[in-house]
Amino acid sequence: MKFLEQHFKLSEHKTNVKTEVIAGITTFLTMAYIIFVNPSILSEAGMDYGAVFVATCVAAAIGCLVMGIWANYPIAQAPGMGLNAFFTYGVVLGMGYAWEAALGAVFLSGFCFFLLSIFKIREWIINSIPLSLRLGIAAGIGLFLAMVALKNAGIVVSNPATYVALGDLSEPSAIYALVGFFVITALSYLNVTGAVMIGILGVTVVAMVLGHNEYGGLMSMPPSIAPTLMQMDVMAALDVAMLSVIFAFLFVDLFDTSGTLVGVAQRGKLLDKDGKLPRVGRAMMADSTASMAGAALGTSTTTSYIESTAGIAAGGRTGLTAVVVGVLFLLSLFFAPLAGSIPAYATAGALLYVAVLMAGSLAHADWDDATEAAPVLIAALAMPLTFSIAEGIALGFISYVAIKTLSGRFKDLNIAVVLLALLFVAKFFFLD
Repeated sequence: MKFLEQHFKLSEHKTNVKTEVIAGITTFLTMAYIIFVNPSILSEAGMDYGAVFVATCVAAAIGCLVMGIWANYPIAQAPGMGLNAFFTYGVVLGMGYAWEAALGAVFLSGFCFFLLSIFKIREWIINSIPLSLRLGIAAGIGLFLAMVALKNAGIVVSNPATYVALGDLSEPSAIYALVGFFVITALSYLNVTGAVMIGILGVTVVAMVLGHNEYGGLMSMPPSIAPTLMQMDVMAALDVAMLSVIFAFLFVDLFDTSGTLVGVAQRGKLLDKDGKLPRVGRAMMADSTASMAGAALGTSTTTSYIESTAGIAAGGRTGLTAVVVGVLFLLSLFFAPLAGSIPAYATAGALLYVAVLMAGSLAHADWDDATEAAPVLIAALAMPLTFSIAEGIALGFISYVAIKTLSGRFKDLNIAVVLLALLFVAKFFFLD
């Protein structure tokens, strides 16, 4: 106990071991759904389900342990929602790249993030990107997740005349997905801890009882990680056409992590007297290290989870909270049969709920200024309609610079935004 007190400075943060452990368990319960959702999504890219399950748990554990022990923040990490869907449906199934190349892109984006953290360029980048674009991208990822969820549940289907149409809502998959979404949303509104996981497991159990799903067991030794371990193809990811993919992984992770760090720190009153986050460099490097490790293990980008605020609300104030989450992820390795029993429609409701949370950023856009609102809408709509986060980001930057320039609002532009827009234009017209 003395070691924990000295390392995590529990007294200084007005907390204790018991409180930190409870906070860690709380955070874990709110984000444990990723254990089921991530393998379900990445397996559609051709990856081995069991190996991805192990990679998800281990990558999350590494991220949590590094964040907790080195950065001393109660912020948990795991493969990020949205980026895992982009990995499968955008890069592999959409662009036709092998999943090994996609893992290579994840590794390179993590490496770039690591360099940005070391050389302290991250603040310049974050401050250079307009708020409107950040809002549009966050909402777009939410809408992209919603499209994935509706497609997986058979609620939205393809149609040669209208592109998309309403599926058969009488099908069990559609019914289960909608019921799961309704339950998760209601439980979340009622502040029930672990609402998302309860919804996923509840739908799975009901489907088993009614004979629509098979029970695969509860516990076993962890599956082999060999099918995905060190299978990333970095050289294939260096293809010119993959640059936008690497940028998309990097960009989303950078702003997702930054936003989460600030949001969680504000909630836990962890900012200094100047309103800045101490040890932010360590926190950023913990995130980037976890992403590189995750790619080597066989999973998409690992990032900080906003669900960490649940642990903050339970009293978590130090890295011991994150360490507890990491240990629980390692213990989850022995529940592979349960994870394998989770059907896609059970996770669809969870995806749809996460989409609701992310789309909420649209409320903060300046809808009275057309030069700000238009790029927000373009970025947000482009992601689900092109089925690509990368294309949505690109179109958002291009539209922002074009509209501001034609409107004479040159003061709203900066070198970083203009250069990125020009690079995206070059990609569309000269590199595709």
